[in-house]
Amino acid sequence: MLSRREALLGAFAGAVEIMRRGASAFAAASQPSTPVAFTVPPGACDCHTHVFCDPRRFQFAPARIYTPEPASIDEMRLLHRALHMDRVVIVQPSVYGTDNSCTLDGIRQLGARARGVAVVDASTPNLALDEMHRAGIRGVRLNLATAGVTDPDVGRRRFTEMGQRLGGRPWHIQLNTDLAMIGALHAQFAASTLPVVFDHFGGAQAALGTRQPGFDALTDLVRSGKAYVKISGAYRSSTNGPDYADVAPLAKALIAANVQRVLWGTDWPHPDSAQVPGRRATDIAPLLQIDDGRVLNQLPLWAPEPATRKAILVDNPVRLYQF
Repeated sequence: MLSRREALLGAFAGAVEIMRRGASAFAAASQPSTPVAFTVPPGACDCHTHVFCDPRRFQFAPARIYTPEPASIDEMRLLHRALHMDRVVIVQPSVYGTDNSCTLDGIRQLGARARGVAVVDASTPNLALDEMHRAGIRGVRLNLATAGVTDPDVGRRRFTEMGQRLGGRPWHIQLNTDLAMIGALHAQFAASTLPVVFDHFGGAQAALGTRQPGFDALTDLVRSGKAYVKISGAYRSSTNGPDYADVAPLAKALIAANVQRVLWGTDWPHPDSAQVPGRRATDIAPLLQIDDGRVLNQLPLWAPEPATRKAILVDNPVRLYQF
């Protein structure tokens, strides 16, 4: 086990490396190279993004499992200008732990068009939660997948504790997990008094189709209105780039289950949290270069009707994130 001193040294290592190499040593966060080929409705929202701030101001958590390249709010503005997105939700990435300062700074820079999802724990004061609400936070994230949590008992306990921690606030609980966990905790999610949101197709994999174990539990929760699902980060469900067309059956099944519980997002700037042999947590993990314009152009294939796309891009985010 790392000593406290070793952990603290690790927390600064990524920042030191970034400063040593300089900003020019890194690729820019990906920008769309394919123009959007359909009419995006006014008020459309990218419901899943991250921002990675200047490490000289915002330090990474010692226990992180990867160290991303920077991705700024200015770059995010360029992305959304190209995608015709008027609103955005910034999700706290695991690399900052429960220090939400970078995410909150991003929301502050974007103003009323932005909302956020934070990461908190039992030690987060109620006053801090109240302040985060005023700043635009509308939910908390349980990042079970990145933390390597596969035991349903652990997932159940963390979900229960988070529901109790929020204490009736008008927030939701967002989960980055897999279908096995969704299937195991189906009854608990269905009984939740707080909205539940699943990241990235609920962890479903395109190659396994709509009959893969756990996908029926996900669609049942969506169909009953007990959960939202983000049809986001298609590259996490598919290796069939650059447009990841084989996720279409998954997206269509979720939309058909209940369009009022479906959200869309890029997962920009596409961090690479994979465990790569020989790459330490403090080594720089290059951001993935995804053509988000090309991926967005899949949406009319998943949802041919403009009214359906408006529900996904505008109406559902307004309801959930309280724009």
